[in-house]
Amino acid sequence: MIVATSSFYENFKMAFDTLRSNKLRSFLTIIGVVIGVITVMLISSLISGIKVAVEKQVESFGTTSIFLYKMDIGIRTSSPTREERMRKPLTMDDAAAISNLRSINAAVPYLNITNNFFGQKINVTGKNGKTSSSVQLQGTLPDAEKAPGEVLVDGRWFSPAENDTKTNVCVVGDSIRDAYFPNSSPIGETIEIGGAEFRIIGLLQKREQLFGGGGGNNDQSNVIYMPMGAALKLKPNADDLFILAIAKDGQLEKAKDEVQDILRIRRQVKYGEKNNFSMETAASIIDQFAAITNGVFIAMVVISSVGLMIGGIGVMNIMLVSVTERTREIGIRKAIGARQNDILLQFLIEAATLTGFGGIVGLLIGWLLTLLVRLFLPSYVPLWAPIAGFVASVGIGLAFGLFPAWKAARLDPIESLRYE
Repeated sequence: MIVATSSFYENFKMAFDTLRSNKLRSFLTIIGVVIGVITVMLISSLISGIKVAVEKQVESFGTTSIFLYKMDIGIRTSSPTREERMRKPLTMDDAAAISNLRSINAAVPYLNITNNFFGQKINVTGKNGKTSSSVQLQGTLPDAEKAPGEVLVDGRWFSPAENDTKTNVCVVGDSIRDAYFPNSSPIGETIEIGGAEFRIIGLLQKREQLFGGGGGNNDQSNVIYMPMGAALKLKPNADDLFILAIAKDGQLEKAKDEVQDILRIRRQVKYGEKNNFSMETAASIIDQFAAITNGVFIAMVVISSVGLMIGGIGVMNIMLVSVTERTREIGIRKAIGARQNDILLQFLIEAATLTGFGGIVGLLIGWLLTLLVRLFLPSYVPLWAPIAGFVASVGIGLAFGLFPAWKAARLDPIESLRYE
């Protein structure tokens, strides 16, 4: 039955009936919209998931921590420059000087000895016969227990006396226990590092993995800490020193100024010259990452817009065909009193329903793909992503359906009734 005017529900029902009677044509029309919405879901979930993982990883070192290193710290988009590589390393004396500042609770140095003097990996071998050269080996001081980055779950950290006497003891990450002592506690056991036996005295809590772990440097729990003196026995010429300074509560900004001043003096940086070291905080590293993700987000909008535009063009095309096929129906509705606005609204609702359905299909597929991606990479779907995807799909239908709807609304009823 053809009526002159109809409610929103009746228009929606007619639109849905049109979709159902032309299933293949409707699907081919909305495939661009589906792809665009899937792109929005996937990229937004990846960006949000990695962002949350990075924030948790960085903030695990504490909001009062200051990271110090000779080369630039943070989210890098390129290799270190020659100027960075040529900088002199930080020293133990630098760490001692920083720890004496009034605004600092502790300054913990970490000496990376993962590679030996000749650039070869130092092997770690357990009693179970397993050998690995990808374990992160760090020399540090007893003050490491004050650092918020690592949480001891069993045993203890090494004492000042053990550090002074260069005793072969170590504290291991949870991944070391899984690899070398899977069925027992590692406390009291020995492990061979670079040909020397070390007694395990502490076990650290498993850390959240940024990109799914996978061993090596990607696994934040695949680490062994030992006294600084013991580390220097394994690698006497080691100088790859990183310093974690912990500011007193409420004094982070003051601590940053004091640390920068003392390092500039000690490293003989002249007034007006750029620092020859890097100093970052958790907040500044997160801000760096946010700047990168903002760029990726813009790229996401562009990529998804291409799919949505293709879908929109398809909708316009199919709606123009629909107007031609239903010319006589439009003429009958106008002849019995339908206004231009009624016809305009009918075809706009049909276009919006078409792309809205495509948006829902895209959201469902995107959600399933997001769950699949989560098995390999951090993934988190923010609330705005499905909302934005659906609103964009409906908006595309309204925008690209406007011209066909306007054309249908302006058809002459007499000419339309003559159309065969």
